[in-house]
Amino acid sequence: MNEYREGNCITLLHCGEEYFPALEAAIDSAQREVHLETYIFADDPSGRMIALALMRAAHRGVAVRAIVDGFGSRGFAGNILNEMVAEGVQVAVYRPEPKWVNFRRNRLRRLHRKLAVIDASIAFVGGINIIDDRTGLDHGLPRFDFAVKVEGPLLSDIYASAHRLWVVLNWRQMSSKRRQPAIIEPTPQPCGSQVAAFVTRDNFHSRRDIERGYLGAIHRAKVEIVIANAYFLPGRHFSRALLRAVRRGVRVVLLLQGKVEYVLLHYASRALYGKLLDAGVEIIEYHGSFLHAKVAVVDREWATVGSSNIDPFSLWLAREANVFVRDEAFAQQLHDRLQSAIKDGARRVERERWSERSYLDRGLTWLFYGMVRRLLGFIGYADR
Repeated sequence: MNEYREGNCITLLHCGEEYFPALEAAIDSAQREVHLETYIFADDPSGRMIALALMRAAHRGVAVRAIVDGFGSRGFAGNILNEMVAEGVQVAVYRPEPKWVNFRRNRLRRLHRKLAVIDASIAFVGGINIIDDRTGLDHGLPRFDFAVKVEGPLLSDIYASAHRLWVVLNWRQMSSKRRQPAIIEPTPQPCGSQVAAFVTRDNFHSRRDIERGYLGAIHRAKVEIVIANAYFLPGRHFSRALLRAVRRGVRVVLLLQGKVEYVLLHYASRALYGKLLDAGVEIIEYHGSFLHAKVAVVDREWATVGSSNIDPFSLWLAREANVFVRDEAFAQQLHDRLQSAIKDGARRVERERWSERSYLDRGLTWLFYGMVRRLLGFIGYADR
């Protein structure tokens, strides 16, 4: 895991309404190089806004590179892609979806991280895809999600990771015509007082770094752990760490998805509710809109914002990226945002009512949990 670095300025961005204008402004300020990675790149108002900013940068002579996931952005290959390429934006697809159906295990290994690096001096890391907050929703509230804007010494680690993935991906695709990016030697100067680490997960050298970072914070917790996660289906080590925290008197609060977005993971994750509630874990489901956040606050001193869910696909399969922050002011700000969401758009899951739910709901819960376990067995992760 990358080490914690001092002297950073890290700004919390809540939902696309704060994230996209900040990202657009940073791209418009680029002079040499823009790198963007996303799981979803949609052809909608927000997607168009960022695509136009990338095209403007390329038109100015900036080296612009975008990597999209072949599954998450499988509808990306349309007008917006053609326009970007025509303007000089270099686009690579991570694990393109095959034209025929296959069941190879590596199809589940996706590029799920969302980050951007501009001139090796400004970076964005978080859980927000390039998709409009309200696309696919039938109400006015945006998806509940977060990202961070990063300036300072942490840029060295973020830039190195982004550059490395671009080079590796181009080598794999054997694209001799693809122009390699200019290399900037990052020399970011301290600009703040925040201590932070950039932590990734891949299938090579950083298989468990994000999970270990979470577990370390949970083991050190003394007062309170608040985790907000879109898809929460932890393995044994993670579940036991939370239960041990409760036993030593730590308040553990889980803010989870209340609306059904993906049926399989929604019901599978609920299989753990009974055990967690019995142990004293507080479970609160967010119903204000779709919860897409992947964040946590521990003792209002440590916090993380990133792309990694606490589920098998994020922790054991996908490429992910999180920023871990040791800063009381930042942790308090994120904590306040989560408390506002709990107050205004969430419902507490009561143990008594949970035990009285319908047989249909119970059946779906265990059916989909069993399906996930079988899938994990197929790819070799059932023992976790």
